[in-house]
Amino acid sequence: MNDAPIGIFDSGFGGLTVARAVIDQLPNEAVLYLGDTARQPYGPQPIGDVREYALECLDHLVTQGVKALVIACNSASAAVLRDARERYDVPVVEVIVPATRRAVAATRNHHVGVICTRATKASMAYDDAFAANPTVQLTVEACPRFVEFVEAGVTSGPELLEVAHEYLAPLQAAGVDTLVLGCTHYPLLTGVISYVMGDDVTLVSSADETAKDVYALLVRHELERTTDTLPEHRFLTTGQPEQFRTLGRRFLGPEIEQVDQFSSMGITAWVGA
Repeated sequence: MNDAPIGIFDSGFGGLTVARAVIDQLPNEAVLYLGDTARQPYGPQPIGDVREYALECLDHLVTQGVKALVIACNSASAAVLRDARERYDVPVVEVIVPATRRAVAATRNHHVGVICTRATKASMAYDDAFAANPTVQLTVEACPRFVEFVEAGVTSGPELLEVAHEYLAPLQAAGVDTLVLGCTHYPLLTGVISYVMGDDVTLVSSADETAKDVYALLVRHELERTTDTLPEHRFLTTGQPEQFRTLGRRFLGPEIEQVDQFSSMGITAWVGA
């Protein structure tokens, strides 16, 4: 079991930021990543649909023998975390609490902002997570088009900058000194977000903080990989494997070699060019 991979699930490409952080921080661990690109983005969709899609994907990762699950999607974390922890025999890590914990430690003026999808904002998952820290004044803003830009491979340019100014204006007006990137797509837009918010605002990546929690979980459950051979990383998508490989390599790097397609009919292998 210790040599089994860590299962990482996201609605699309954004969770690759978590996979990157896990690979960097835990270089001896293998990753099995599943991106539900055929049904993304989750943010605008009804919570019931998000729950159904997420559990289907998580079920598949468990059948593949993963030793731990990472729900690398804020919308899915808000929808299925409790169900997942009751449903599976493997430990489950999510992305909301780790980012919240880091933001509370980082803020100096107790004004914290969160940018996320509409579904995450509607779930009030971050409001609940910060409730244990009543001194924090929280401002939550949905930034749905950010996901569209990332999924299209756009991480700079005048249109993105204009949208960023529009989305981030309420956070600037609120005087936040710490901003949680409450969607795993958003670290890929760190450049433009940091430019608009300014150097005095600390950006908190849920990806980096989640990877730290994954390490702590493996140690606590004595699940660290013991084999000395290099780990093999696998990538699955419900969409088009070639598209996933092309865009995914831009964000993750050369670790993405072969991508397999997952559907209700099973896995269809695709060999990269």
